[in-house]
Amino acid sequence: MSVHISANKGEIAKVVLQPGDPLRAKYIAENYLENAKLVSQTRGIFYYTGLYKGKEITVGASGMGFPSIGIYSFELYTEYEVDTIIRIGTCGAYTTDLKVFDLLNVENAASESTYAKFAWGIEEEMISHQGNTFEIINQTSEELFLTTKATNIHSSDIFYRKDPAVPDIAKKYSCPAVEMEAFGLFANAKHLGKNAATILTVSDIIPTHENISADQREKALQPMIELALESALRA
Repeated sequence: MSVHISANKGEIAKVVLQPGDPLRAKYIAENYLENAKLVSQTRGIFYYTGLYKGKEITVGASGMGFPSIGIYSFELYTEYEVDTIIRIGTCGAYTTDLKVFDLLNVENAASESTYAKFAWGIEEEMISHQGNTFEIINQTSEELFLTTKATNIHSSDIFYRKDPAVPDIAKKYSCPAVEMEAFGLFANAKHLGKNAATILTVSDIIPTHENISADQREKALQPMIELALESALRA
């Protein structure tokens, strides 16, 4: 067991899918994995391990923001010897060039956050995906006939902000959308020499206030979940 994950050694697979929401992890485990076993529920953060097409995969939540995903991904990589983490989540689009339900495969995450600097001495304000999982996702999306856009993403510490303008860092690195975890995950993986990728579904168009309704979310996220699972088979 680690500080924040109560699974025993050997109960976490080498490949982990990591949504933010514990209930989304539960949904994936119950609907996509065979023989899924709840291996940790400390602090209400669920981790399940089961089989997908014969391969052992773990799905478990990261919570929201760099501090949370920083803790869980670090313990997965170091205490449970996980090789690959694929974050799956939602994002808000800064531009109407993106549409709700669009799938994004994150190539680089840019952030104003000091997380990477003070955790690992990484000074860069943009960190790339780590390992070959990004390429696996691109190839798998083609095989599944899914349109997936490789893109930069703005990873922000802030959900609510006074200034509604697109932040300067998003403009600087041509980030069409924003989320809150990829930069922290990529920083941990870079420091530890592990694999990390992020797949996002556009859930909100910020300029127009268009969004995926609560009723639509379960169905809307299915392509992303299936892409992550099929990619995990190859990871």
